[in-house]
Amino acid sequence: MDLGLSGKVVLITGGAKGIGAAITRAAVREGAVPVIVDRDASACDKIISELKLARAHDHHVIVELQSPENCADAVERAASAFGRVDALINNAGVNDTVGLERGSPEKFVASLQMNLLHYYNMAHYALPHLKKSRGCIVNIASKTAVTGQGNTSGYVASKGAILALTREWAAELLSFDIRVNAVVPAEVLTPLYEQWLSNFPNPGAKRKALEAKIPLEQRMTTPDEVAAMVLFLISGQASHITGQHLYVDGGYVHLDRALT
Repeated sequence: MDLGLSGKVVLITGGAKGIGAAITRAAVREGAVPVIVDRDASACDKIISELKLARAHDHHVIVELQSPENCADAVERAASAFGRVDALINNAGVNDTVGLERGSPEKFVASLQMNLLHYYNMAHYALPHLKKSRGCIVNIASKTAVTGQGNTSGYVASKGAILALTREWAAELLSFDIRVNAVVPAEVLTPLYEQWLSNFPNPGAKRKALEAKIPLEQRMTTPDEVAAMVLFLISGQASHITGQHLYVDGGYVHLDRALT
């Protein structure tokens, strides 16, 4: 299927690693023009080299997204380099285990800064450009927003807010024909996830125990499977889809636990 994304300029936060990198790769395969917004300069250099992107310096913005000014700068640099912005993929974040007992009010606010506020800031500053292109926004959320996890209040509060903002922005931006959707992954085998698994005495056994709870094929979702949904949602093939929460999780969240 031709998604019709050739030449479309796609801003991807956290686009150098994990799910973000998979989205970047998928965008290139579809002929889109990715602009990676990430704090990891070496990871950006690596993926840009891998994808053999011309004008490499225009395809990445190295910033800490916690600063609203940095978000504004990232958007303007992309628009200046390529003349437009067609899609914003809000993806960057980390499950930082700031819980109710193990955290503090200060750490909770810092977690919101890391995982939520830049979603708003990037959308706010991208909006004038998205109006011109009749573009779209995809927010990457997490199953923890609807299932809970324990000991990660900041991350879960952020992801829950992201689901709510997806519906709010979809409503607010209807008159501009700007579509807004969220993708909700569950267990995705990213480098960060593998790092978390490595903390267990037997990472392989822990992974198998988790996979046994995933109804479809008893395996984890791949970053590429999440990326495929994202690329579909920013394409014309999804032209009448807005305000939706799309789960890419092998049935993990909604299917009967008796199945596993």
